[in-house]
Parts: sequence; structure tokens; C-alpha cells
Amino acid sequence: MYFAQHYLDCLSQASYVVGDSASGQAVVIDPRRDVQVYLDDAAEHGLRIVGVINTHFHADFVSGHLELAEATGAWIGYGDAARPDFDFRPLADGERIVLGDVVLEIMATPGHTPESISVLVYEHADDAVPYGVLTGDALFIGDVGRPDLLASVGVSAEDLGRQLYDSIQHRLMGLPDPVRVFPAHGAGSACGKNLSTEKQSTIGEQRADNYACQPMSEAEFVAVVTEGQPAAPAYFIYNATLNKQERPARDLRAVVPALDDAAVQAALDAGAVLLDTREALEFNAGHIRGAISVPADGRLAETVGSVISPSTQIVLMAPEDYEQEAAIRLARIGFDAVVGYVPDPAAYLLRHEGQVTQGSRLTPRQAGEAMARGDVQVVDIRNPGEVASGMREGARHIPLPQLAARAGELDADAPVLLYCAGGWRSSVAASLLRSRGFADVSDVLGGYAALTAAATS
Repeated sequence: MYFAQHYLDCLSQASYVVGDSASGQAVVIDPRRDVQVYLDDAAEHGLRIVGVINTHFHADFVSGHLELAEATGAWIGYGDAARPDFDFRPLADGERIVLGDVVLEIMATPGHTPESISVLVYEHADDAVPYGVLTGDALFIGDVGRPDLLASVGVSAEDLGRQLYDSIQHRLMGLPDPVRVFPAHGAGSACGKNLSTEKQSTIGEQRADNYACQPMSEAEFVAVVTEGQPAAPAYFIYNATLNKQERPARDLRAVVPALDDAAVQAALDAGAVLLDTREALEFNAGHIRGAISVPADGRLAETVGSVISPSTQIVLMAPEDYEQEAAIRLARIGFDAVVGYVPDPAAYLLRHEGQVTQGSRLTPRQAGEAMARGDVQVVDIRNPGEVASGMREGARHIPLPQLAARAGELDADAPVLLYCAGGWRSSVAASLLRSRGFADVSDVLGGYAALTAAATS
């Protein structure tokens, strides 16, 4: 058997290639959109990709099923509860996919979404115990998939939570302890709240250590898995919808062009956003007025998807030689409207000195003095689970993924002071409000931790 996990740190996303070395057949599970990595992997190991399985309609990235099918002729499989707009292979609970001696068996595990499945992997067709189980977003290492993401389209967290209870407590925990667990996400993903940095585990380890796998009633389970979930990035529904649709496959050779000054200005005049992916300190030292800052040293795509609409055209200002990588990271969440990039940011800023401004970042002492005066709107942009342990008195809670939609709750003519946990997200949030015309916006260096330490020293 050939088994490979492909882990994408920037999205905390895992995909898998499972093949039979003797027959040369392979299946890719939960592929990302830039699929060349799977084509290269299969070619290197003498495998032919015959099928693509998505464990569910992903919300946090655009799956590469259509790209792989176009490149290889592979069939596309989903659980038989799925209803995509394209031709697919419905996979029934208990169905076995024979690749040779290696066998995949489908297990229906709804709850994160109604159509969610897991995939049991048997190294040999007659093995009594599976080699492992690919759990998608049903079971993570240290957590389970959140059941609340479809509330906006009429599927309640309670209904999905009850389905997830059965999937976790009965179906997956019904597997033998030695079965390896391979999830679709790790720490940092907004698809759960307590994901581990570990990339694999076993059923036995999760039975012992995962809070959601402990014996409990259905009501207790639903309550504990829905409490304290992070605010979902705004692009999640867009991606979940896109993954159901028939759409053009992305060109594997696609690149974004360098733009001259006239082309940059024309794009901005037409409504494009200047997305500045340089480091926060560099951005705040000098940037083009109206630019939105999302540094490339963090969760670029996920954060862009929280503050910019998928339909908005984007001009990139990126660190040198990072332009194409930034565009690929945005394409992974379906943000294809990148019209080009500024080839030399420093030189561009010098040529457009009249459009350059700085960002206000306050030390914890300065922020404390501003809050003591009481003449500033204080906004905590952390997630619900973070603020549960406390927040600054008088602060308004607007998680970063909700800020674009809720900016109207703030007075654009009055000073605003933003803080997050450490200062990365607050710099993004401050740039977003400035791009919306807010006149006086600052964020706190070091975030809530530094504010708390300064207040008690």
C-alpha cells in the first residue's frame, strides 16, 4: 500500500493519496485546488489516480476534485446524501472501493455536514482491523467538527449536533483502538475549537484524551461541542456553495501579472482593493492610503476571506518573489479576482509619496491612558472562546470575521482602539476600518496579554 498525507500549514488542511502499488491505482481524498502535488506524487510512485473522494462539501477551501478529474479522468465521489451540480459517484455507507489488495470502505459520519463521510483504509482486503480511518471534519485530533456552520442556510446546530453525536460516540468510537486516525484539519483551523498540532492519532488515544469522545448524553455532547466556537470566516458559505457547483477548473499553469503604475491605478479606480501582504511593522511604517493589510506570515487566505468579498478585484503588494505564492493561497479559497501585483513595493511607495500614510499602533501604556480618558471606542476582535476568560471593561466584542459586516455599529468619526490576543489580527482590523473611511484608528501592540500585564504592573 502507498499512503501519503499532504499537509498545508497555511490552511491547516490535510489531504491524502492512497494507492495499491501492485495494481497502480490510487484515490485522492480531500484534495486542495492546486493539484499538481498529487499528480507529481502519483507519477513518482507509479500510480494512476482513478478516483477523488471529498468527505463533505468543504467550507474553508475550494476542493481540487474538478481539477483532478480534468487532469486524470478520475471519478468524483461524495457520500450519497450529497447533491452536487456535477456528475459524481454516490458512495453508500458500507460500500467498498477495491484498488487491488488495498480497499477503501465508506462510513457515513454526518454531523459536521449532512453528507459527511469517513473512509476506512484496509491495507489488505481480508484484514479484520483497518489500517486507518480518514475522518474528514467529523473527528479531529483533540476535537470534533463544529455542527454550527450551516445555521445560515437553515440547518440547525442542534440537529447536526445530534447526528454528530451518533457519528462520534457510536460509529467512530466503535472502531478498534489501534485504528489510526487521519483528519482533514489540524490546529489553527476554524472548523473546530480545540484542534491538536498532531497530524495523526489512534481511536484509542482519542477515546482517552478527546473531550468529545468521553461517555456523555446526547444533550451534553451537543452543548459542549457548540459552546465557544470561533467566529466563522465570511467566505465559508461561499466556498461550501462553490464546492457544490460545476465550475471551470483552474489552469494549473496560472500566474498573475506584474502591473505598471497606470494599470495599478486603473484597477483601483475600477474598485479593486490593494491587498498589502508585507509584515505588519513594515505596513504600518508606510503604506498606500486605503490598502488592507493581511501579512503573508500568518493565515493569509483565511484572513483575507474574513475581510474582503470574494467578488472584489485585488491588486497584490507582496514581499519580493512571493507574489505568485500569495495568489495561489488566495485561489485555494476561490479568490480568483487577483488582477496583478505591484512588482517593487518600496519603489512604488517612493513614487507615490503623496498617497503614503502610517498606521497608529499604541503601546499598552498609551492604550490604557486612552481607555482611562473614556473618549475612544474599544473593540475586542478575538473569538468567543478567547473572550470567555475575560475582556477589557467597556470593550465591545466584534470578532474579526464579523468586523466587515458590523463596522456600521461603530462611529467612523470617533477614535477607535482595537485589540486581539497578540497584535497580528488587530493590525488587520485597523487597516480594514481605515479603508472604510474611519478617521482615527489605532491598535494595541502586544494585544490583550500586554494590556493585562500593563494594568497589573
